[in-house]
Amino acid sequence: MCGSGWSSTRAWERRNERDRDAYEAWAELGRQGQALCSCVSLALWLIPAVFDDLSDLYQQVILDHCKKPRNFHELSGATCSAQGYNPLCGDQLKMYLAMDGDVIKDISFTGSGCCISKASASLLTDAVKGKTRGEVQAMFEHVHEMVMTGRVVGDVGKLAVFAGVHKFPARVKCAILAWHAVVAALKGEGQPVSTENDDT
Repeated sequence: MCGSGWSSTRAWERRNERDRDAYEAWAELGRQGQALCSCVSLALWLIPAVFDDLSDLYQQVILDHCKKPRNFHELSGATCSAQGYNPLCGDQLKMYLAMDGDVIKDISFTGSGCCISKASASLLTDAVKGKTRGEVQAMFEHVHEMVMTGRVVGDVGKLAVFAGVHKFPARVKCAILAWHAVVAALKGEGQPVSTENDDT
């Protein structure tokens, strides 16, 4: 019985630590003056709720990429770019790509948004670097299926951290925004992409 009680206490402590990390991530975004979702109160409760459906590892991956996004800068020498906007949450991103023939030689992004959109863009840049247009399109379709249904199709690697997002429809657009933008950049579309009239 003593061992069982200790395990329960540790589980409660880990839950508190995870919740504290989630709130700290949102607070950090606020201190940086970045745009948060319009329904901030709802979002503050919703992000930990998403995390509850994921493993500890998945939670830490999202928080890490939210607080310390990879490739978060303008890319000098970019050969194409595209902007993405999610009016439901206020996310605004711009993807920069440097192409070498059909291959993404380098990629970065700038912008502001909620924790989910920023972590998604960060993980995307890591995942597609060195990939061809066709490979990125296939990855987009796999990620799209995953965030819409929760079903992981193919080898999506760390992107699987967003599988639980499908349970929260308002967050699906946040998770997929960067992908719409990178596909638009590869197609050379000049107009910013928006999730407003999109079924994601």
